[in-house]
Amino acid sequence: MKKHTFPKEERLCSKRLIDSLFRDGSSFFIYPYRITYLRVEGLQPPVQVLLSVSKRRFRHAVHRNLLKRRMREAYRLQKNERLYPVFESQPLGLVLAIQYVGKEVLDYAFLYKRMTDVLKRLEEEMQ
Repeated sequence: MKKHTFPKEERLCSKRLIDSLFRDGSSFFIYPYRITYLRVEGLQPPVQVLLSVSKRRFRHAVHRNLLKRRMREAYRLQKNERLYPVFESQPLGLVLAIQYVGKEVLDYAFLYKRMTDVLKRLEEEMQ
């Protein structure tokens, strides 16, 4: 059984990768998320994620941090079942940005369900 963790190595921090992600990546929209992704060779670990919430929409850091915590938790609990099995047999990795584009703070149950939809769609795109 895999642990449900989200270590530093799985977070996207490289400015070079972030620039290439937003310049060359593909994207889709599942409310309240906008997903941008890019296949990358030789990535370790196989999936790196960037989570963001707009400062323009949510002026208070408390609300931005709340939404990022909820998004991170929803991703962390579902990544091992949905996303990681696709990349175990492939040489390419995935760089992923999940942006919250909703206008209000939504509850965790709704965000969790939508994160499930996002990961299903990514799974289909990677096949």
